[in-house]
Amino acid sequence: MSLKDQITEDMKTAMRAKDSERLGTIRLLLAACKQREVDERIVLDDAAVVAIVDKLIKQRKDSITAFEGANRQDLADKEKSEMAVLQAYLPERMSAEETAVAVQAIVIELGAKGQGDMGKVMGVVKTRLAGKADMGQVSAAVKAALAG
Repeated sequence: MSLKDQITEDMKTAMRAKDSERLGTIRLLLAACKQREVDERIVLDDAAVVAIVDKLIKQRKDSITAFEGANRQDLADKEKSEMAVLQAYLPERMSAEETAVAVQAIVIELGAKGQGDMGKVMGVVKTRLAGKADMGQVSAAVKAALAG
């Protein structure tokens, strides 16, 4: 079963359970997937769905920061609950150490040296580690690998 099919099944389960918060978040995710499919005239694979989930989680994190800065804990809590639902659809993430090792291997493979090669390294790293590693950790690992 594809990830998109799993999300659709979870939506049906949430409807039957009358879990309105979970249902709303899942519908939001499915709408984002459908929007991308229509815009680009493609059928999304699991990697593309994971990328959309990542993007939605990043939006939630930014919103939580903004809401907490404005003393709106009620809205921050809502975003946190949505983020928890979305995180269920992400694959198991690599640890910081595993990410650093994978990045170091790619840097050696490409023969990259110095910060000038960061774009080249990031391009390869993004394709290989997309959905498997947190991109914030990846970026820090690439900077550290190229600085050393």
